[in-house]
Amino acid sequence: MVEVLRHDVVIVGGGGAGLRAAIAAVEADPKASVALVSKVYPMRSHTVSAEGGAAAVARADDSLEMHGYDTVKGSDFLGDQDHIQYFVEQAPKELTLLEHWGCPWSRNDDGSVATRAFGGMTTKRTWYAADKVGFHMLHSLFQHSLRFDRIVRYDEYFVTKLLVLDGRVHGVAALDVREGVVRAILGRAVILATGGAGKAFPFTTNGNIKTGDGMALAYREGVALKDMEFVQYHPTGLPGTGILITEAARGEGGTLKNADGERFLVTRDYGVGKKAELGPRDMISRAIMLEIQAGRGVEGPYGEHVLLDLRHLGEEKIDTRIPFVRELAKTYAFVDPVYEPIPIRPVLHYMMGGVDTDIDGATTLPGLYAAGETACGSINGANRLGSNSLTECLVFGARSGAHAVRYASGAGAPDEARARAQAEEEAARLDGIRGAGRGDEPIVRVRQEMNRSMEAGCGVYREQGSMARTCKELAGLQARAERLKLTDTSKVFNTEIVAALELWNLLDVAEAIANAAASRKESRGAHACSDYPARNDAEYLYHTLVLRGPDGRPRLGKKPVTLGIWEPEERKY
Repeated sequence: MVEVLRHDVVIVGGGGAGLRAAIAAVEADPKASVALVSKVYPMRSHTVSAEGGAAAVARADDSLEMHGYDTVKGSDFLGDQDHIQYFVEQAPKELTLLEHWGCPWSRNDDGSVATRAFGGMTTKRTWYAADKVGFHMLHSLFQHSLRFDRIVRYDEYFVTKLLVLDGRVHGVAALDVREGVVRAILGRAVILATGGAGKAFPFTTNGNIKTGDGMALAYREGVALKDMEFVQYHPTGLPGTGILITEAARGEGGTLKNADGERFLVTRDYGVGKKAELGPRDMISRAIMLEIQAGRGVEGPYGEHVLLDLRHLGEEKIDTRIPFVRELAKTYAFVDPVYEPIPIRPVLHYMMGGVDTDIDGATTLPGLYAAGETACGSINGANRLGSNSLTECLVFGARSGAHAVRYASGAGAPDEARARAQAEEEAARLDGIRGAGRGDEPIVRVRQEMNRSMEAGCGVYREQGSMARTCKELAGLQARAERLKLTDTSKVFNTEIVAALELWNLLDVAEAIANAAASRKESRGAHACSDYPARNDAEYLYHTLVLRGPDGRPRLGKKPVTLGIWEPEERKY
């Protein structure tokens, strides 16, 4: 019989958004019990890999209005302005609170918080802690969470199903990877905070754990995924590995050059104007690809690329402001940026889309919430500005935690017998999968074909024919994935079954991305469609919704964008 564990709120994901939600929940209700369920130890969550900084107004030459406008413009006017207004108002409070919890923000000589420039921002707005911001933020959140014994951690638990009864969520079924058994973790509210799904693509900054788990869980229970067509390529990834060279390198003065040594963002019109290297990520990624297509790329063992030049910054500044950049470049690109430029090319980095939520983080399924990259409120619209995401995890992690615990206090207790029965069905399903050697499809082959198809159809530049092919290919891969060949019959740390579960999640999310992209016949933000190069507000100023149909295939809907004081205008810098 499946073991039942009981809490008031269940949070799936132990990164920045999940930890902030857990802290907010127990602070909002002194009696609440919160389960923090994570498939990795929290300090291995992907938040730890963020490098450059977190955005919030902190300077006399800045204002909430400026931060709001930059975010709206960066979103190509697809961001919901009520969400954005709340976000920029709460951002300084959250980053200040994090400092009180121990986050060592870098300081200016006068003791004020140091800020650096980031792409698409009108002033230096990005708080930083050298270039290991995610590491320090996650440490601060995790250490602060240890003060609350009402936050109960379930590390290395993989949530495979939401327990839904009578039209509302009652908890989750989770596979304890260490023991290989399924447990029912009941709660009156559930918050999804599992991050994005970058591993749907072959060349990504995302770690192997970013497999769209929370998005897939919600999608299968009838909750819409929103704005999935908008996936962000970061301009500066290391060829071959996809390891990120943070935007902070450009914020500190780094320049991009082609094979001729030309600073092409200055000498050619790529829409970034005087911002040059501090233009938005979508525009700079497209500029790099155009340089390569024009024959001005640098040949390398992993294909053509361009160069990020930091040599003029000098060794002292590099070692003080961006030491991790030097370490990464030396270790993985075999160049020392003090003396040589770094090879870079665009790399899949972030998903603007996610589980459709309101401003409180609530979904259309009562009791289910989402926060962080898993969620789509949306403040990011068609393109996220760098350094907004870490702050978003804090602002909306806090809000979803407080609202979820409030919902839980008024909700009835889960029907334990029926919830246990659902969990036992899930346990039986997983037992049937484990070691199911009768299949004929290796996991790696299906995953590689998914990666190839997504790169071909949903890359930096897209066109209708390739997107349609990707949609068709993914539908075929879904059918083939039902015949996965699994040979490991063990229970303890069976990584093969985890890989299969992750692949199924990725395929659902990939289908949502491709079908949403194929439906948008315009170019907006990160969605650059060669067949339709112009933005079309008359027909496409809306959020795309993707719902799972009765046949398991994606079906599309629309949701209006919440406008405000900033009317759509041509996006130029």
